[in-house]
Amino acid sequence: MSVLGHVASTRKAALYVVKIGSASLGHDALFDELALLRRRGARVLLVAGGAAGITRHYADIGRPVRTLSLRGDSEVRYCPPEEMPHIVDAYERVTLPRVRDALTSRGLTVFASVARDGALVSAQANRPLRAVRDGRTTVVRDHRAGTVTGVAADRLQALLDAFDVVCLSPPVADGSGGTDGGDGSALNVDADVLAAELANALAADHLRLVTGTPGLLADPEDPASRLADVVRGEGERFARGRMRQKVRAAEIALDGSADVAITGPHILSPASGTRFWRAPAPAPDLSLLARAVEISSVSADERELAEYLVDWCTERGVHAEIDAAGNLVATRGSGDRRLLMLGHLDTVPHRWPVRWDGLTITGRGCVDAKASLVAYLETLADMDVPSWAQVRVVGAVEEEVTSAGAFHARDHYPADAVVVGEPSGEKALTIGYYGLLKVRLRVSHSVGHTAGQGVTTAADQMVDVLSRLRDEIGRADSQALVAVLGIHAVNGGDVQLGETVVDVRVPPTLDLEHLVELVRRVAGPVVVEVLRATPGVVTSRTSPLVKAFSRAFREEGVAPRFLAKKGSSDMNTLATTWRGVPMVAYGAGDAALDHTPDEHLDAEEFRRARTVLSRAVANWVEQGRPPATPATPQDAAGPAEGAGPAGGAGAGETAGAAGAAGAAEAVAGERTP
Repeated sequence: MSVLGHVASTRKAALYVVKIGSASLGHDALFDELALLRRRGARVLLVAGGAAGITRHYADIGRPVRTLSLRGDSEVRYCPPEEMPHIVDAYERVTLPRVRDALTSRGLTVFASVARDGALVSAQANRPLRAVRDGRTTVVRDHRAGTVTGVAADRLQALLDAFDVVCLSPPVADGSGGTDGGDGSALNVDADVLAAELANALAADHLRLVTGTPGLLADPEDPASRLADVVRGEGERFARGRMRQKVRAAEIALDGSADVAITGPHILSPASGTRFWRAPAPAPDLSLLARAVEISSVSADERELAEYLVDWCTERGVHAEIDAAGNLVATRGSGDRRLLMLGHLDTVPHRWPVRWDGLTITGRGCVDAKASLVAYLETLADMDVPSWAQVRVVGAVEEEVTSAGAFHARDHYPADAVVVGEPSGEKALTIGYYGLLKVRLRVSHSVGHTAGQGVTTAADQMVDVLSRLRDEIGRADSQALVAVLGIHAVNGGDVQLGETVVDVRVPPTLDLEHLVELVRRVAGPVVVEVLRATPGVVTSRTSPLVKAFSRAFREEGVAPRFLAKKGSSDMNTLATTWRGVPMVAYGAGDAALDHTPDEHLDAEEFRRARTVLSRAVANWVEQGRPPATPATPQDAAGPAEGAGPAGGAGAGETAGAAGAAGAAEAVAGERTP
């Protein structure tokens, strides 16, 4: 098995923190959903609520459940020291066995424990509580409840690596210190808040607080009053009873990077619950951009964003679905003239919350390339597609690693022209990319004592091979760009094992097949595995597609730049089999910010790029108007520039990279992961 994958990274699989209330634990369908998450490759940390289990356990042992009445007519479970062993027993004998049995019956391995054990979570004991007894306010000093102050993140990460599902529950360990605590004894904490603190401490991707209602309700008595979306500070005024703690937990989690939702009744999907947003858009037309950026969608974890965008499209009358590869596919029209707008859902890993500074959004994916995908979907939703045309938007998965989504699109969604969603800047159009060769090199080398004369290690061999590859590729073409994405070498006992992943950006003047042969020859006897080999591609500036954009730029008063980038995109993936199909890339943002901690986008640039895109798409569609179709007022100004017959591209509109010299301004690549 590969240690490095396609990209060397410390990034682990996506992490879901899911808190399930005790009433919801009785619903088997929830455990099916957890099993599905695991099958998709996600890691799952489950926090189990215990109210129902405590009630059942106390009934079994014939002990009354003690409560305290607080001011404001609220009530909490009373947890003096003598009650804590019974509360722990309730979790260990009722709640956690229920979770363990339900998940193991679905073939999953489970670690289930109260969070006190091993001090997996610790807390500071709360100050004395003011309660109401017999109509009088009294101070209760022995109530064993606390506020989470510490999470053993490294140990929990190890457990998540070892088990399919890790399940924790209250109580947690007292880490207060001093003479009255800090001995690891049990402290009760709210399970929703515990889940939020865990999500923040472990930099979770998704937090789901599952309840028995359809999320947060504007009117607690009316299930139809669901609030689909709330922003920080807004939910508190609608929360009643136990929902107050869920809203409090959601607000705590907004300080982290997970996307946050209260879901239900008794299901995980946020579509039937309430999403909490930390970065509300400064204007309504920026809302989809803000929300798309805020939903985590690191490569192989695109499902949440895809489902959200499907719902958005459906609400606007656009047919949308998730295909077999996991791509979002939104389509309007069924005519013969087909335009594909191919964006991507995924991002490289991120670990900071999204924010707006005035009209500038900062957050992973805002440039690369959620702004492009959002503009494509909004353009599709706003346009009337004529009978002779079809416009399809695909949000592809895994563009940053394997291009699995684009390969699926290549084989299932034929088109006559393609616009790829990558940042070109509002005033530029990318008409070409370098090719890409990504290879994995492996070596197995006999162990020898390094004090011996002439003894080399697997790492030595890898270093030597990489040095030779750089030299030979440079001799073949000085414009080729070689990057080592990762290198790993270890002593495996009787042999030493080495592995490295190398990325080569292939200029127009270097034949891709020749380059593969060169790498195999130079690397020998090291084993070479070709991970990606996609050709360079350039579309002629005389193509009707480029002319449709040129006209749009002119209509907006822009003198465009035409770019041939040294990076690569899913345009290259399509070019592996598509011939004669014009392709360009267009989207807002500065590509130099891709994959950086400073990724940000100005809203005005996004708006202007969206306008240019809408005009360009309309221009291209209009080029295919059948001759017998009556003219529209727009036609009175003259036929669209470069208009051709319906049905798509003319021969030679897309040139191979070798035929593109001088066709566009060369721009340094931004695609090295």
